[in-house]
Amino acid sequence: MSQTASGLAEAVADHEPWLRSVIAARLPYREAVDEVLQEVALAAAASANPPADAGAYGPWLYRVAVRQVVLYRRRHARRNRLLEGFARTTATEESAGPQSDPLQWLISAERHRQVQQGMSRLPDRDRQILLMKYAHRMSYAEIAERLGSSQAAVESRLHRARGALRRQLLNDP
Repeated sequence: MSQTASGLAEAVADHEPWLRSVIAARLPYREAVDEVLQEVALAAAASANPPADAGAYGPWLYRVAVRQVVLYRRRHARRNRLLEGFARTTATEESAGPQSDPLQWLISAERHRQVQQGMSRLPDRDRQILLMKYAHRMSYAEIAERLGSSQAAVESRLHRARGALRRQLLNDP
């Protein structure tokens, strides 16, 4: 270890208590203080131009510490945005089905198009009850209440509407 490197190691060790408080004051999460303090030591050791005077180590280490806190917060924010985006994408994919495979995506898109075309050819009454059940996720009782009919009538109408949609999809060229 060279004379400068040993001087830097001693300076970081000597200034550690107040550097720790400087870092902790700028981070909202206490568990990251040790990690940033290690990054300060690494940045100090890797520095091309440490101060020549041993008395100037304090202000110089302060600037290094503040810089490392800023870099850590940027990395942390970037990682959080990435994780949130991944969580949204994953939630969307889980609700829509497996979309990571291009073939699956193509099949899903084609199936979606066919269902839309089949629904557009259904009578309004059948389309309405299918949308209530599957798009709005209403129960038989809720549909019956909304339409002013019995639950048995709703079940019967849904059965006929599903059959009509099935026939539309099977006859689709």
